[in-house]
Amino acid sequence: MPEIFRIFGMRFFFYSHEHEPMHVHVENADGEAKFEISSTYVLLIENYGIKPKDLKLAEKILEENKDLAIYEWNKYFKNR
Repeated sequence: MPEIFRIFGMRFFFYSHEHEPMHVHVENADGEAKFEISSTYVLLIENYGIKPKDLKLAEKILEENKDLAIYEWNKYFKNR
């Protein structure tokens, strides 16, 4: 599982056999969520147990770091 980063008890990552559309998984002690990402938006797709306030924080972190997430996704999947 390629990890993008960890912050505030949350792990931002993707699985090694992912599919389009581009997305990032976020995991914390409460559960896991999935956000679709592009250069123009971050969109919550699924949530399995992460509290609303933590989802909002995760979305904000992804908004601020979506260029890094997109870079890491492309680096991993475009070079395979």
